[in-house]
Amino acid sequence: MPQSQLIIFDFETSGMKPSDGARVIEIGAVRLQNGVIGERFQSLVDPGLPVSAFITALTGITNEMLATAPKSREVFPAFRAFLGDAPIVAHNVRFDRSFLLSELGRLGLECGNPHACTFLAARRIVPEAPRYQLSVLAEHCGIAPNGNWHRALADAEATARLWLYMERRLQKDYGLLETPFPLMLQLTRLRRGKQVQAWLRHEAQRQQQGALFRKIHPGFTS
Repeated sequence: MPQSQLIIFDFETSGMKPSDGARVIEIGAVRLQNGVIGERFQSLVDPGLPVSAFITALTGITNEMLATAPKSREVFPAFRAFLGDAPIVAHNVRFDRSFLLSELGRLGLECGNPHACTFLAARRIVPEAPRYQLSVLAEHCGIAPNGNWHRALADAEATARLWLYMERRLQKDYGLLETPFPLMLQLTRLRRGKQVQAWLRHEAQRQQQGALFRKIHPGFTS
């Protein structure tokens, strides 16, 4: 049983740290509902400052494109509404969430949504991957981008498909019946290796025993 609803998102930015004055230049997000990628959110964002040649080479986003894009104050209230109270997920969520909080903070908005990281999850679920950069990891897992890497919506969609791949991997490798968000979040906090494996086996056994009990006692309520 997949997580009922998640928002998977990605930002392209003008630099590495909001504390150094870097800003979001593109938002991409998808709503993952009952294991299906549904509604999408995408927008360029005028950062109010020029982006470097390095950022343009990396993303394909030019200053000319950003000159006609909406400002952060126009885009981020709509993006905050898109998030609602759903859990949020990103590849290296610490990076993207720092920009999310910075941009929202400029507008007097907040976001306390629970958040999880596919980078951390993949290090525990896909230990044989050669590297955990999104493009390398996606290729290892058989996930092709729907667009160019380092464009926000393509990266968000690939991250969503990676999340679904990891759910299936947990079901196949450990016999888990459910992969709810709290389970995935807890998994990212465990020490890699034997601790992860033992915890997943225990969780699968617990789920299977619960399913058997409900089958034997269909009318039971605690």
